Amino acid sequence: MRITLTLLTLLAAASVAAAPAVPLPPDLKPVPDGAPNPGDAPPVTIKPSGAGRVEEYRTHGRVYMLKITPKVGKPYYLIDQKGEGFFTKRDTLEGGLQPPMWTVKEF
Repeated sequence: MRITLTLLTLLAAASVAAAPAVPLPPDLKPVPDGAPNPGDAPPVTIKPSGAGRVEEYRTHGRVYMLKITPKVGKPYYLIDQKGEGFFTKRDTLEGGLQPPMWTVKEF
């Protein structure tokens, strides 16, 4: 039984290896090597003020997270969980149960 299973596994592996290579679509470009360009940086705006510093994190032109670093005290975060413009305060980005959230479709 083991010999038969081993032969079937080797036969399946050989057929996959012998399959012709699929050409890449013409509009697909390889990822460039080397250091990232300035345009590759995440859209973060840092605004210093007299009371501390505010970092705005954006995606598609919308602010989804603010990191507030006061001159006195610990930094904290304001996060827009649903993209509706309502921010909730969090002391850290760690801890608690955070399910993964992806944008499936935007209207």
